[in-house]
Amino acid sequence: MTRYQDLFDRTDFDEWVGRSLAATEGEVSDALNGRSRGLARFAALISPAAASRLEELAFRSRAITRQRFGRVMQMYAPLYLSNECIDTCTYCGFSRESSIRRVTLGVAAVEREAALLRAQGFSHLLLVSGEHPRIVSQNYLEEIVDRLRPQFASIAIEVAPQREEAYRRLVEAGVDSVTVYQETYDREVYDRVHLAGRKKNFDWRLATAERAAAAGIKRINIGALLGLAPWRRDALAVFQHAGWMQRVLWRTQVAVSMPRLQGATDAIDALHPVSDAQLCQYICALRISLPDAALVLSTREDARLRDGLFGLGITHVSAGSHTEPGGYESPDRDAEQFDVADGRSAQEVAHRLRDQGFEVVWKDWEPVLSGRAMA
Repeated sequence: MTRYQDLFDRTDFDEWVGRSLAATEGEVSDALNGRSRGLARFAALISPAAASRLEELAFRSRAITRQRFGRVMQMYAPLYLSNECIDTCTYCGFSRESSIRRVTLGVAAVEREAALLRAQGFSHLLLVSGEHPRIVSQNYLEEIVDRLRPQFASIAIEVAPQREEAYRRLVEAGVDSVTVYQETYDREVYDRVHLAGRKKNFDWRLATAERAAAAGIKRINIGALLGLAPWRRDALAVFQHAGWMQRVLWRTQVAVSMPRLQGATDAIDALHPVSDAQLCQYICALRISLPDAALVLSTREDARLRDGLFGLGITHVSAGSHTEPGGYESPDRDAEQFDVADGRSAQEVAHRLRDQGFEVVWKDWEPVLSGRAMA
């Protein structure tokens, strides 16, 4: 199968950043009106010239979203399993050297957390953990998914990248979606912020989507952690990667997240801060250039900004989130991965979405259960 890395390695992203910075008003107009394609179009849409036309970008993005997705907003919640990690990542609260309190939930504790989320209305779960292959083992993940699958419409995972066979086993257990952030697509920056551990292998992480798709994962969510590298460089790579996935991994739904680096225990601040206006421009550019991709917004952003971004292209949103294992039952800031900026409850967010005219969807399909799960 064709590898994304082959396309990535022959693309001069610095040159594309330069083209974006130098884009003209005419190139922005061509991009908005569909007279350019691919990286040329996207580079124009994230350019300084396009920034002065943000209202126009927002209008176009909103119209495309309504056309492709209607007024539906899918709700989901993260459920953190463990904050143990063998990697040293300078930006992450779960980093091996971080002083946070380490917690790994037993299966019974996971079920209690899941029951609390289900009581709030959630039917789509994202299981999250640090990268520790011994503690967060294959068998541990499979047992948890096996226990939760009959109760939820969808179970996604954001854990250490797996081999294809491991993903196959997780699909059999009931996983249908994988979230994996490259963190940054700039190899030099990637090497500087990942000091030790398996995560230092840039190419292994870059190919995760291909292994997951080959194993039968239905939906793959990618993204870059904004703030590590200049945002336009990472945005260009994310767009290219997502577009390649839509063409080559066409059996798999593609989703894109736009997380900004948030404060965390013993972690660095953003090396290249991204403003609210730049985040808004990035979201609009993604929607215009990738009209069929799901766009995901987490509680990393504060309530005011999220309320303003909901209508611009977002299709999936988390709410009432905790980023520490066991946080729904017993909140503990000493065990968090990062600070949650939007602290509203799920029902408060749902109410705000309805006020904006959205149809809030907690479950959009029924799971097909195996005989073992139904017994």
